Amino acid sequence: MNILLLSDIHGNYPALVAIEAFFAGHSFDMILNGGDSVVYAPFPTETLRWLERHQALSILGNTDKKVIRLLQGKELRKPRNKEKLVMYTSTADQLDKRGRKYLQSLPLSREISLPRGDGSLPEQMIGLHHGSPAEPHEFLFADTPVERFVELAANCDSRIIVTGHSHSPYHKQIAGIHFINPGSAGRMFDGDPRVSCAVLRIAGDDVTVEHFRIAYDIEAVTRALADRRLPEIYIRMYREGRKLN
Repeated sequence: MNILLLSDIHGNYPALVAIEAFFAGHSFDMILNGGDSVVYAPFPTETLRWLERHQALSILGNTDKKVIRLLQGKELRKPRNKEKLVMYTSTADQLDKRGRKYLQSLPLSREISLPRGDGSLPEQMIGLHHGSPAEPHEFLFADTPVERFVELAANCDSRIIVTGHSHSPYHKQIAGIHFINPGSAGRMFDGDPRVSCAVLRIAGDDVTVEHFRIAYDIEAVTRALADRRLPEIYIRMYREGRKLN
């Protein structure tokens, strides 16, 4: 099976367009999306339509959950930073009825069962989580101590764990578990503004992962931010590929 792994799109529809163009001619058996689909880039409706159209298996991230809170008429206690807060309220205001329904239908995590090619048992299991299997807001980075992954592996039923949240791409095989983060498909923080994604290939017991960095139309994002009079600091963030607040 060939599986496209995405996470932390953050409303960056131009990035999804570039990813789709990059893999034109390739077919995927599945698309998995690790959450934070909306907020920061100003294309929430287009982003959710793309995920729906491609039948991606998505989960909720922390930014998604805060938008849902706004859609329910509740206030946000965080973020207190006004530059950040307006990105959430702007997203909630932009979403149409269909987008709101789609976002609110997503689960917090998923367990995906993949039968082996010969139909034998046990099946391959993929766990899809935003932060970690233990905590939806835990940050797992490429340099997180091995001991933490060993702790998580001891309580994992899935052989493959896909997470997001940290915007930090990696693939580690620890204690018999494959831990994978595809990086951010919409907002990287490492100084390289290109978006990040990964392809997971499963053939029997063999598991391979390839990470990709893909250039996209950054100016389409910055123009839309300016047109909506959103904080200029986000224009710098997208151009520089850095987190600045």
